[in-house]
Amino acid sequence: MKAIFQMLMALVFANLVSQAVAQDFGTHKGKELYDTNCIGCHQENASGMPGFAPSLSNKEFLSIISADDLASVIRLGIPGTNMTPKSELGEENIRAIVSYLQSLSPLSGTRAKEVASQPRSSGNAKSGKALFASICSTCHGDAGVGFDAGGSGPAVGTTGFRFVHAVTDGYIRTTIREGRSGTKMRPFTGSLGIANLSDQEIEDIVAYLRTSPAK
Repeated sequence: MKAIFQMLMALVFANLVSQAVAQDFGTHKGKELYDTNCIGCHQENASGMPGFAPSLSNKEFLSIISADDLASVIRLGIPGTNMTPKSELGEENIRAIVSYLQSLSPLSGTRAKEVASQPRSSGNAKSGKALFASICSTCHGDAGVGFDAGGSGPAVGTTGFRFVHAVTDGYIRTTIREGRSGTKMRPFTGSLGIANLSDQEIEDIVAYLRTSPAK
């Protein structure tokens, strides 16, 4: 009986080692693919290029987007932005790039389901438009056209902002509340925020962005 138990434990350990090796290989391959296909815009370590391409390495972003959604963005691109589709890379290579990106933070994907399950916005789009114009447009441009307006923030008012199914109201809401470390997108709540917005004001901005203000 003891011998059988030891054999089973050895098999479990071998399987875990095999999975770890496969993951490390995928991450290494993904780094090589990233350096070939993505680094020109998103820069070394996915830190981004202000005014051109957003950071993909900060913990807030990686914690609220799932591996499937990252793969969808790479595969299909984001309409109306510099992020063109990369479906020609093939699914295996796309997943390898995702593995590399997720390796940049131990928090990757940890809150994706919780954020995606948050309720839809109950805000007032008209009020949100006024708030966006006074607070957000400095970086994201009028109607949220982003870099095209010469701002430091990416497009958030185009249909592309809903990149695939990844961007839920919870995703937008959480991003506004928490900001993005290592970028100019600081939190919009609390005394240290860019602006101490109320929950209702955040809901209003989310509702406005959902109207696709820029086409």
